[in-house]
Amino acid sequence: MTTVLDGNAVAADVRDGLRESIETLADAGARPGLATVLMSDDPASETYVSMKQRDCEEVGIDGSHVELAPDAPAEDLFDTVADLNADPAVHGILVQMPVPDHVDKRRVLRAIDPAKDVDGFHPENVGRMVAGDPRFKPCTPHGIQKLLAAADVETEGADAVVVGRSDIVGKPITNLLIQKAPLGNATTTVCHSRTRDLAAKTREADIVVAAAGVPELVTGDMLKEGATVIDVGVNRVEADTEKGYELVGDVEFESAKERAGVITPVPGGVGPMTRAMLLYNTVKAASERADVPIDLP
Repeated sequence: MTTVLDGNAVAADVRDGLRESIETLADAGARPGLATVLMSDDPASETYVSMKQRDCEEVGIDGSHVELAPDAPAEDLFDTVADLNADPAVHGILVQMPVPDHVDKRRVLRAIDPAKDVDGFHPENVGRMVAGDPRFKPCTPHGIQKLLAAADVETEGADAVVVGRSDIVGKPITNLLIQKAPLGNATTTVCHSRTRDLAAKTREADIVVAAAGVPELVTGDMLKEGATVIDVGVNRVEADTEKGYELVGDVEFESAKERAGVITPVPGGVGPMTRAMLLYNTVKAASERADVPIDLP
């Protein structure tokens, strides 16, 4: 029997586990606060930010939101980030990507106080993760680790293949899987658009993380029997539906399900975990800033 991992259920467990810690911090005068910043009129970005704010309200985190016009000067964004860096009620800052072309994305990441960088993308936080001393793990890779733990997947000594080398998912999950730490110690291969014979690599893998952004790239015949398959992709493809499209992952789910021992669906797999781990990082940031010890789920 193939286990289909319910990301919504695992994410709900994480949120439930955070509530007591949030109230402990609130009692100490340090209720966690998350500020989101949007400089885009992209409907998907607007929806995603509103979902994050609803998540905050649900668990008791103080959420705040700043919207800037997409054609506003870049300095308006950097001034906003500077104000949030200086605000003691804000423990986490998230600037929703993508930003407009006239704004330097890397400068945005560097502008956020590393202690409030709950996305985990500031160079200081990336360096700490690579060194094995993470302040914040990036949300999607951390969520993947939580899913692996929920399914009792053994990573130690496992052969893992990560398909994709993005700064957001591919590189950090590779780093976390090779760390000498719980949910690490895997022998990990990174594959990408220049990889020769991708199927030959994935067929040898105990764990496949598909994060290439290519619809249904990984099919069932590319998998080892009983493999764990984590599908990070969310791709909109044309379909004969009311909306005219459907969402599919980077894995062809039906054929992969026939081979996999554990698999995540799209939607409802990795996506909910990304949002849950953002809350996790915000609570951790508040705890460290207030020097109030808490138990994190």
